[in-house]
Amino acid sequence: MTQATAASDTTGFSTASEYPLRNGGQILVDQIRLHGTKRVFLVPGESYLPCIDALNEHKGAIEPIVCRQESGAGYMAEAYGKLTNEPGVCFVTRGPGATNASIAVHTAYQDSTPMILFIGQVGGDFIEREAFQEIDYRRMFGEMTKWVAQIDDTSRIPEYIARAYQVARSGRPGPVVLALPEDTLWGEAQVADVKPHPRLMTYPGQPQLDELKRLLASAERPFLLVGGSGWTRDAQVALEGFAERFDIPTGVAWRRLECVDAELPQYAGHVGMGMHAELRQQLVESDLVIAVGTRIGEATSEGYSWIQSPVPTQKLVHVYADPEELGRVYQPTLAINTDVNGFALALSTLSPDSAPRWSDITRAARTAYLATLEEQPSPGPLSLDKVSLTVDRILDGKGCITVGAGNYALYAHRYVRFRGLGSSLAPTVGSMGYGLPAAISSKLEFPERPAVCYAGDGCFQMNMQELGVALQYRVGIVVLVFNNGMWGTIRAHQENDFPGREIALTFTNPDFAALVTAYGGLGQVVEKDEDFEASFTRALEFADRERLPALIELRYDPDGIAPGKLLSGIREDALARNATTAQAGV
Repeated sequence: MTQATAASDTTGFSTASEYPLRNGGQILVDQIRLHGTKRVFLVPGESYLPCIDALNEHKGAIEPIVCRQESGAGYMAEAYGKLTNEPGVCFVTRGPGATNASIAVHTAYQDSTPMILFIGQVGGDFIEREAFQEIDYRRMFGEMTKWVAQIDDTSRIPEYIARAYQVARSGRPGPVVLALPEDTLWGEAQVADVKPHPRLMTYPGQPQLDELKRLLASAERPFLLVGGSGWTRDAQVALEGFAERFDIPTGVAWRRLECVDAELPQYAGHVGMGMHAELRQQLVESDLVIAVGTRIGEATSEGYSWIQSPVPTQKLVHVYADPEELGRVYQPTLAINTDVNGFALALSTLSPDSAPRWSDITRAARTAYLATLEEQPSPGPLSLDKVSLTVDRILDGKGCITVGAGNYALYAHRYVRFRGLGSSLAPTVGSMGYGLPAAISSKLEFPERPAVCYAGDGCFQMNMQELGVALQYRVGIVVLVFNNGMWGTIRAHQENDFPGREIALTFTNPDFAALVTAYGGLGQVVEKDEDFEASFTRALEFADRERLPALIELRYDPDGIAPGKLLSGIREDALARNATTAQAGV
């Protein structure tokens, strides 16, 4: 039997009357197994106990991962969705559990990740009385989900679950939230399972492909921008083949570094906040941008600067799965409403009629990108540039690197050459605390691959309790904690906007290396360049051998705020700018 048809002992029944009487929890868990879910992330709660009990009937088929806090559970589910293109499933209890998990729902929404959050709810006999932990989830999650609903009838659970999976993964993927009243879960019904709907793939029409080729034929400085979610390996290979045939300079959208293999000869870099000046100038000067799968949001467009809204100066071919996104922010020259996989596979029919005129531009873009891999000067005895260059060399394209939010992530995004799907997990929404849960999820899904978490000292402490998951389930991840004793990104903004007025952004840290030993892991401290490589190698070996977390605390000069940038330099520039403004009488 396939995974989809081996759901439970009820498989093979054809009518509702042939199914056994089941409670709501049993019906629900039968459905999620039927839809292919093999792992669920949860923080237990009495409000959905029938679902927890029903997992007993699916031992060996559905693995429950018991997390320490709902944001960690939600992040793990979101990462699962990114890695598999199937909805990551998370269960939390009502009220506080739901509010804690909301950050992961917001992440899944802005990152276009398929995810389903199940929330326990008070029973129908108590509803609308502001009962214990009661919240109207339809109002709470309405702005950050594709669909939010409450299942008030036990017999309709299969219908709701089938729709949830379909909505979460279709069009622009995203999160679905379903509230589960206690009387729905404890209630019983004799109801048929609803089988999963086949995944729908859409393709561009031939006239659209012809117009794309015509636009390319008339272009002088085209650029291919790749992003979004839902990519398959076959589609990625097809897209990279298109980039090679037409020799188009190609970049990845903000924090979508896994979408293109960095070894592609046409790869030009990471587009968005913090990109290098040559790439930014190339985008400004381009006469045709082919944007595939990306919304070209604020971060990718650097505040809608290099591409203008609503009418770009460049011709724009915008390929996106959601028709409502096409024309919403930018008016495209050619809008193609299709999913990334259907579009990429259709590109195999296109080849240039003559040698591309822009090959010199492509070579220059590639050369400029390779130059960014050269180490930048940094203060102190430990260079974060060297750290990431060493990580890149040792991993050599293997495994997954995860980050949360903070300037420390710029080092991985600049120096690591990501090698395709599953190599990067980074929240485009810029949410902190993501890296550790995401690394755990990656290692659970691909236990044979390294999983390395980059985490700032503040970012790490937002979800460091999930080290308990790594201990409990023997998950051998490696964590690099960037310890500068402050909220670094905010300090950089503070110095830029209010130079010399430092306040409220520093903190005192624990001994991170000692902390991880309490979770059975290996803790190390590195303060000098010459010590990092041996320490990192040791951490990888320990994590692989013991299947437990290894952590390296990186203690470095906090003046090194970003690749090639000093915090003191930001302050000096801001003071000089303010002095010039004052002299001008502005």
